[in-house]
Amino acid sequence: MSSADYMKREEINYMESEITLKSLGRWTLVCGVLSVLFYFLHDVIGARYYPGYEWTKQAVSDLTATDAPSFAVASGFVTVHKIFSCVCSAFLCVMVKSEHKVFRVGVYLYTLMNAISAIGYALFPLSGSGYDGSVQSFIHVYVLTALVVFLSIVSLILITIGSFKGKNRLLGILSIAALLSMFFGAVGSFNMPKEIFGLIERFSTYSAVIFTGVLGGYGFLLHKKGIKERV
Repeated sequence: MSSADYMKREEINYMESEITLKSLGRWTLVCGVLSVLFYFLHDVIGARYYPGYEWTKQAVSDLTATDAPSFAVASGFVTVHKIFSCVCSAFLCVMVKSEHKVFRVGVYLYTLMNAISAIGYALFPLSGSGYDGSVQSFIHVYVLTALVVFLSIVSLILITIGSFKGKNRLLGILSIAALLSMFFGAVGSFNMPKEIFGLIERFSTYSAVIFTGVLGGYGFLLHKKGIKERV
């Protein structure tokens, strides 16, 4: 292969890589934003189909309990939310190959958490509002939720460390904020008055949801970063 042919081939590979990065960056952002939007819609619109539902007192998962009047509507929005969350995380896994190792592991665990949440909660939704003691509800609350919370905490810690090591200060600060919000929701929901249980619990649930959107934005910025480094 001549030098000219080699340079031409390298140029073609560069252009193909650039198109892939650009496409992934945009879709990661879109999926991240849509995942947040559909979760918010499941909360707001689902409550409208649940007579007497009080979001300040009741957990957001009550909306998707199998005996809830809002089950069909709320579950539909949640399903779409989970699809976008998983796709966003999967795309990000592809884009962080050149990032700090600790950060990459954090993103991989965060993706695993989203996958377990999507599949597990679909297979084992609450069988009744609150906790009715059934096997299905036990798995939902004490197995799946415990695993999801554990993976969320570990992944956020690793993402925080990796962000600061990789000089991504803003993302590190946002991951700390998500982690603190998660702790506040988890601990506060057991110690605060029942009248505001739903409000406090949402700090925990929304922290991971919103942070997925943040990661979607970061994936888009990674594409921009890749362009600048190659110029």
